[in-house]
Amino acid sequence: MITIKLVGGAKKSFNSEQLQIEKSDLSVNELLEHLLKIKPSNTSELDIENLLIAINGSDSSAMDGKDTMISNGDTVSIIPIIHGGSSKKLSFEIERKQIHVIEIKGQKNIDIQFIDDLRLKYPKLKFQVISSNFVLNASHLKKILSISINAEKNDILLSNKIETDILMRFASTLQISNAISSVGLKPSVNFILIAIGNKNYFNSMYSELSSLCVNLFLKNHESYIKKHFNISKKHIDSVYSKTPLEDILVEKASILL
Repeated sequence: MITIKLVGGAKKSFNSEQLQIEKSDLSVNELLEHLLKIKPSNTSELDIENLLIAINGSDSSAMDGKDTMISNGDTVSIIPIIHGGSSKKLSFEIERKQIHVIEIKGQKNIDIQFIDDLRLKYPKLKFQVISSNFVLNASHLKKILSISINAEKNDILLSNKIETDILMRFASTLQISNAISSVGLKPSVNFILIAIGNKNYFNSMYSELSSLCVNLFLKNHESYIKKHFNISKKHIDSVYSKTPLEDILVEKASILL
């Protein structure tokens, strides 16, 4: 038997938060096909191309993608991924942690003191900032955060703080100084602000910062990312996936030890 945990909009597809499937030893792809077959016809569509699949808390994309095998007794979390830049904030859960994301327009007077002040003012939230140039889309963001959160859960963080682990995984480096200099906060460059913690504290912070926010993920940073990480067209073409660049970045982040 496999336990399916449905998160966010996925719950609307089955009118439930959890399902029990009398199957085992099947791939993620086979599970998704089965879910489409058993989904009630009068509920919301389940877009299987835009899902984050976690098996026992680990992101399947960091394993064998949709070929990852699911065994008897496994717990599979299905989390819809929201694409596009129609919203100025994004909230979701990974491993029961509440994650909140906004994008702030870069300004000359915004520096590291900005994030330090937020940490002092909102001590119940954990903060990290990532240059928008290094965030491909919502799916990429969620998958990297999933790696860091599961690393914390399994006591294998790259640093003693999850905030630093997140920074290092986006930068694909074990050197904290290199991570800061590449993907960290820079004046006049838009940045993604990640807040981990209670939604009420985030809402209070968002009210304060909303005038500085822009719509999320509006700009395409593919070219910048490929150039920075020296990812060639040959490398992209060698990845059998609909999202090859994203998968390469997630793999780079997941293999850091």
